[in-house]
Amino acid sequence: MTAFADYVVDAAQRNILFWDALRRRANNMLEHEHEGLPPLLKFKYEEVADGAEFKPPSNYKLLKIIEVDDICLDDCLDPEKPPVMIIEPRAGHGPGIGGFKRDSEVGIALHEGYPVYFVVFDPDPKPGQTLADVLHTLRRFVEMLKALHGDRAPILYGNCQGGWAAALLAADCGNEAGPVVMNGSPLSYWAGEAGANPMRLAAGFLGGSWLTHFIGDLGAGVFDGAWLVQNFENLKPEGAIWRKYADLYLNIDTERDRFLDFERWWSGFYRLSREEMLAIVENLFIGNRLEKGEVELCEGCAVDLKNISSPLVVFASYGDNITPPHQALGWIPTVYPTTEDLKTAGQRIVYLINRHVGHLGIFVSAKVARFEHRAILENMNDVENLEPGLYEMRIDNPTGDPDCERDQYTVRFEPRRVEDLHFETPNEAFEKVHAVSETMEGFYAKFMSPFIRAWASPMTAEALKWAHPMRVSRYLYSEKLNPFISVVATAAELAEKSRWRLDANNPYRQAERRGADDIEASIKRWRMARDAAGEQAFDGLYNWAAPTMLQPFLPAAQTRSDKT
Repeated sequence: MTAFADYVVDAAQRNILFWDALRRRANNMLEHEHEGLPPLLKFKYEEVADGAEFKPPSNYKLLKIIEVDDICLDDCLDPEKPPVMIIEPRAGHGPGIGGFKRDSEVGIALHEGYPVYFVVFDPDPKPGQTLADVLHTLRRFVEMLKALHGDRAPILYGNCQGGWAAALLAADCGNEAGPVVMNGSPLSYWAGEAGANPMRLAAGFLGGSWLTHFIGDLGAGVFDGAWLVQNFENLKPEGAIWRKYADLYLNIDTERDRFLDFERWWSGFYRLSREEMLAIVENLFIGNRLEKGEVELCEGCAVDLKNISSPLVVFASYGDNITPPHQALGWIPTVYPTTEDLKTAGQRIVYLINRHVGHLGIFVSAKVARFEHRAILENMNDVENLEPGLYEMRIDNPTGDPDCERDQYTVRFEPRRVEDLHFETPNEAFEKVHAVSETMEGFYAKFMSPFIRAWASPMTAEALKWAHPMRVSRYLYSEKLNPFISVVATAAELAEKSRWRLDANNPYRQAERRGADDIEASIKRWRMARDAAGEQAFDGLYNWAAPTMLQPFLPAAQTRSDKT
């Protein structure tokens, strides 16, 4: 009975502190919005260039990291090393994930003596901003860094969307860019493991890009990034919707600060222009045109990945269900069908595979930063000096300690064959999805979009923005909008003063943890069943039903071929 009484007191206090953490998250979100959603870098910086001043303008900016904890970097940098330009992902969140904490990509690059520059973007795009405008801005940044650092081309360090943007940039810039590091970056958008990577199937069920166009029209020309973040949470609900909050409640004393730090970034939703988002969806995620060399940034100017002469480093993880190794590496045999083709082109491609870390962990995990990212940057000269070909980067670390000295681990580059990179992809089904998307988008653009644009205005767009479930589910816990929550703040202050912490061996505490694990496992089983059913439905719709049900959406020649 004593153990139960102790548990009741502890659980009641944790419950109050849990709701107070949600209150503080809501206040942080509103405060961040009020400040204009500045980048959440843990390092001091100065602005080097603003894309708004370029022609055409964009909302991108180039920052230079100048201090770490009030320590000036001028005496710590190696003047012989090229600059590192970290390109942040623009996928619904704000910039800062690559420099979110001291042990990060920024911190490791500084530790290795590299001058570090950070590419960020404003919360809102410039009116009518296009993907070509963004690439033009990034190209100007590369030219500026090369001029500032003795004609040394910068290392492009791209995360997720920033990685494929770096690939586009390197293909367009030629020899202006240095080595390109792509972390969790998709270049082969149709690839993936059946039942494990359902996001690639979404366009097949939603009818293609028309929905993106519709959301952009409702936003008066702006696509709200909160929709993208909602997709990420729905992708793995056992983690984003259950485990994150369960861990906060179970370990409120140790998890609260980490939770609030991460949520300040996760809940800062940025926007993209309708034109830019449509180009990304149509050309990449639905059209898969990048690996085919068919992405036209301007009329008659297609991006060809074969034009990249810089060494490429691809960092992927089997624990990443957003950008699995299939999507990070599947483009290589399409662009270079054989190993000889790769060698003849004079290209060097190095890939590094982590077995477990998730998508965000590739950029956020301190352990990954201190180990894989450090190994990449410490061995960049060796990468550049490799003979043309395909290599797997293997890191041997007998100590198992990511903080070990360099002489305690070894890096080797093992030659691999392009022919062995084989990922099963139902290309014919995705070609049909592309055809359906073009038909639906054409219909929407001609008959529906003019009416939606006439109705939408900045006022209605702002109202829809704040009515989005991702925002409502957060800001309703703030006393600024919900006065009843003020009681929680007072109760939390009292709970902190009289905090009664339980021993981990308390049987009721252990039962609580087992219950949380069981609920997580149940949600995971449901998610796996959902994804498997989605794969079967996609296969049935686009492989079996395509000749009949989809006939009105497909080109006549294709439907005749399917029937044959």
